[in-house]
Amino acid sequence: MKKNTGIYHNTTAVLDADGTYLGKYRKMHIPDDPAYYEKFYFTPGDLGYKVFKTKFATLGVLICWDQWYPEAARITSLMGAEILFYPTAIGWATAQDEATNTEQYNAWQTIQRSHSVANGLHVVSVNRVGLEQNGAMKFWGGSFITNPFGSILYKASHEHEEVHVQDIDLNKTDSYRTHWPFLRDRRIDSYQPITKRFIDEE
Repeated sequence: MKKNTGIYHNTTAVLDADGTYLGKYRKMHIPDDPAYYEKFYFTPGDLGYKVFKTKFATLGVLICWDQWYPEAARITSLMGAEILFYPTAIGWATAQDEATNTEQYNAWQTIQRSHSVANGLHVVSVNRVGLEQNGAMKFWGGSFITNPFGSILYKASHEHEEVHVQDIDLNKTDSYRTHWPFLRDRRIDSYQPITKRFIDEE
């Protein structure tokens, strides 16, 4: 989305079930990975974290690189999100060995499953497939859905585009959060250091 001359945001538009436009979210964390160079194209989001009340649930939307940051997931959850969505375009260099590829995919899946557990909600992570850069970059697909305890309810192919409908029982969220009350037991009085870029040892 172009905000002004030379200023662009990586943006997700959110639509309700009837097509009504509910608003937008602008990606907060901008990476600068080899062959991506997003910092050259995009300005970090300036709208903060957002939730959207739809016909079926209150959704939180975070984009791609945002998925590596537990702070983003936690804040969006505290704002009332019942499901976190992560539209994503991530992959590996085709020149990499298979062990490295597997390790990277597993880390990607693990961090998002942990957001489910830490915040007691479902996560829907949607990643693209296919090749770019004359075959040098392969997007690894592997989209998945987790329940509030991080269990995988569905996992898509690494190779092919798929359309999938998953039943999600939001009534179970309260049970997870009651028996594993991570949100209740937060010590917000002790978290001030997290607002610093780096903490020097004294």
